[in-house]
This record gives sequence, C-alpha cells and structure tokens, in this order.
Amino acid sequence: MDVRDPVRPGDAPPARGTTGIDEAFVRQHERGFGAEIMGAGKYGYPGWHENAGWRGWWGSNPPFHTPVVVLTHHVRAPIEMDGGTTFHFLDASPADALEHARELAGGKDVRLGGGATMIRDFLVAGLVDHMHVVQVPIVLGRGVRLWDGLEGLEETYDLEAVSAPSGVTHLTFSRRAG
Repeated sequence: MDVRDPVRPGDAPPARGTTGIDEAFVRQHERGFGAEIMGAGKYGYPGWHENAGWRGWWGSNPPFHTPVVVLTHHVRAPIEMDGGTTFHFLDASPADALEHARELAGGKDVRLGGGATMIRDFLVAGLVDHMHVVQVPIVLGRGVRLWDGLEGLEETYDLEAVSAPSGVTHLTFSRRAG
C-alpha cells in the first residue's frame, strides 16, 4: 500500500516512524474503544461553529471509526462521516457527556481525546479510570496547563513513567481500587 493512499477500514495501517516503545503505546490504546469524547478545540479551529460546512480537521474519513461526542456550547445536528465516525455535538457536564458516550459505545470503553481543560474537568469529577499522557519535552509558553489544580492526583492514581528514545515520556495513570 502506498502511504499516500487513504486508509480504509480493514487496511493495514501505513508505516510509522517508530516500532519501539512509542508504537507499543499507540497499539495498546487504539483498539477496544466504542466512542470518544473530545473538546471543541480538538474538533475545529476557533470559530468553526460559524461555518455550517465545517466537518472537522480529518477529511471525509476521520481516524476514530466510532461515535465521537464533541463538547461544545454550539450544538448542531450529528454529522455522519465515512468509516463509521459520527460526530455528536453536546453541551453537557462531564458526567452527562460520559453517560451519553457510554450509550453510544455499545459496552466498550470511552476515550477522552484532548484539551487540557476538558481532561481536567473529567479528572476533577472523578470520571477517569485510566489515563495515558505523552509528555513532549517542548515548552511553548502558552495554552492551558494540564496539571494546574490537580494537586494530590498521586493519592488516587498509580503512576508509571516510561521514557522513550524519541524523547517523550509516557505517563500512565491507573485509578487505585477502593
């Protein structure tokens, strides 16, 4: 397969830049999800809601292949895409968004995708069982910081850190029993 060709459901994934630790983490977290929740900033550029034709960053076949709940204050009708992705636009609390995503997931897990503010809201609400954060050693100096206001997180989660030759650190948080 030419890596310039679009990937279709059932195709083998195109060659990636690494086959080490980073690839192992990708493979561990790419299957078994029945839905995703993302923030409006991951779905589109600032002001995307004013463009009725905007269908996300990914083209006609987004990589999710599951229902995706987009948390936004600008609700619109769901958008069905190729490959099984349907974007559902919801203005809701983290708990309500998770309940809706679980209904869409058909008994599978729900993944949270991006946006430090959104992830923090789910952590503060106690709704995250497992979290994988890829820490890249670049400081850009702007944006929302993930860890602000989450002091004591280590009391609720077991933490494992794995440094990769690529220069990133994979942080895995697993909720402690009880």
